[in-house]
Amino acid sequence: MGIRSNIANTVKRVLGFGRKATPLGSLKRAYQGALVSRLTSDWMSSQLSADAEIRNSLRKLRDRSRELVRNNPYARQAKRTTQINIVGNGMKFQSLVVQQRGGKRDQRVNNIIEEAWSEWSQADSCDCAGKYSFHQFEWLAAGALCESGEAIFRIVRKPFGNSEVPLALQMIESDLLDEEYDGKTLNKNNEWRNGVEVDEWGRALRYAILTKHPGDAYYLDYSANRKLHIFIPAEDIIHLFLPERPGQNRGVPWFHSVMADMHQLQGYEEAAVIRARAGASIMGFIQNDQGELIGDDVQNNQRIQSFEPGTFRYLMPNESVTVPDIDYPSQQYEMFVKNKIRRFATGIGCSFETISKDFSETNYSSSRLSLLEDREHWKFCQKYIIDNFHYRIFKEWLDLAVLSGVIDFPDYASNSKRYCKPRWTPPAQHYVDPLKEIKAYREAEQAGYMTKSQVIAQTNGGDYDDIVSEIAREQEVAKGLGVTLDKDLDLEVEMGQMSLDLSPKQPEQPARSRKRKKSN
Repeated sequence: MGIRSNIANTVKRVLGFGRKATPLGSLKRAYQGALVSRLTSDWMSSQLSADAEIRNSLRKLRDRSRELVRNNPYARQAKRTTQINIVGNGMKFQSLVVQQRGGKRDQRVNNIIEEAWSEWSQADSCDCAGKYSFHQFEWLAAGALCESGEAIFRIVRKPFGNSEVPLALQMIESDLLDEEYDGKTLNKNNEWRNGVEVDEWGRALRYAILTKHPGDAYYLDYSANRKLHIFIPAEDIIHLFLPERPGQNRGVPWFHSVMADMHQLQGYEEAAVIRARAGASIMGFIQNDQGELIGDDVQNNQRIQSFEPGTFRYLMPNESVTVPDIDYPSQQYEMFVKNKIRRFATGIGCSFETISKDFSETNYSSSRLSLLEDREHWKFCQKYIIDNFHYRIFKEWLDLAVLSGVIDFPDYASNSKRYCKPRWTPPAQHYVDPLKEIKAYREAEQAGYMTKSQVIAQTNGGDYDDIVSEIAREQEVAKGLGVTLDKDLDLEVEMGQMSLDLSPKQPEQPARSRKRKKSN
């Protein structure tokens, strides 16, 4: 019995049976970032969901972000840089419909689609209010993503202006999407998430849109007599934002992680300016032995309480003033400002040089590295907008353009996918060193790593077919004038721009006159 008992106890001990459980709270955390100590006691954290975090902070973040854009030059530059690099002069549209046989581009069909799209994309047709063209909507959307964290468009299916296509857009400022509309719905499987009704899978169903901007001067009077909300189906809303967490239903301003830094920088620069002005205002004091104050602005022997730049002041006998030694500019000023701007640029995904416009500490290699990193960020943003805004609008427009008879494709109903072949080319990125980069593109194309279309799109944002057609036209013009163009064009770089040597081989006289001389 004793042997069996010992064996049983040994087995239990080995397997852990009968051992007293260790409280979970007494276990040492394996991650240093999770340790709680006097050095981390002020480290605030939460277990809130993405929507819960946004719900409590969105309005304040949005207001402060707009204040920074209004009054802070670096925030203003960040928004402008976002718009320039994502949209620029506009994303060029091209239709890529191919023939049913042969696989070649159907130029007739493509021309019809491109011309109809160009007409509709004007402000009078594509905007319900008739104010913004499609390109301006692109520009506003890129700016709203940066400043407010999201851009919202309503699809209105009826014609506006002179357009016959029953389609237009209404841009809705994110303030109108009421984040306070939050909680359960009558349908137990659905719920409101910061103004967005979602189903059990998280798919958006409806949007709670305020009928008047909450910051408008007439909002209260308006809401008392009108319906406060309208509920727009998700199929009529384009909601653009870059999510940072799964399940997120609202976007946040891109400045959210650096707002505090920019506010501190703003206060620091204001204090530095006041300090500099104070140092420049005090010039000197003169004390009269007879105890009289002398000066044009002195009356009734009053005491001096304010100073103006470039003045001398007289003092009473037995009184003295200690003038502080104001050392300005401080040696730490420039370092502090640059550090804050670097943090700001990093927080929004840009380089320091892009935001500060300070290239004094950069060379070709560092500038190119920063530029390439910025480009990857911009490419991601461009693809997101094209996929979620451009393609969706185009598909809607093409369907309605055919149904309204603006475009006549008899087989569209049975073969709509053939005609829905759009391509948007983002603006071209500028060269850091044109000669080196053009040479690299040429070698990449010759080695088969890139196509001519890709090179053209990345270098000047143009379309291959358009450029080839233009070259053919130029050759015809040159041929008609008797000018021979060099096939191997020499690339030169002057003033940071590419120039092409297109001079004729014999520029002294036209070819026709030479032929006439020979005939004589």
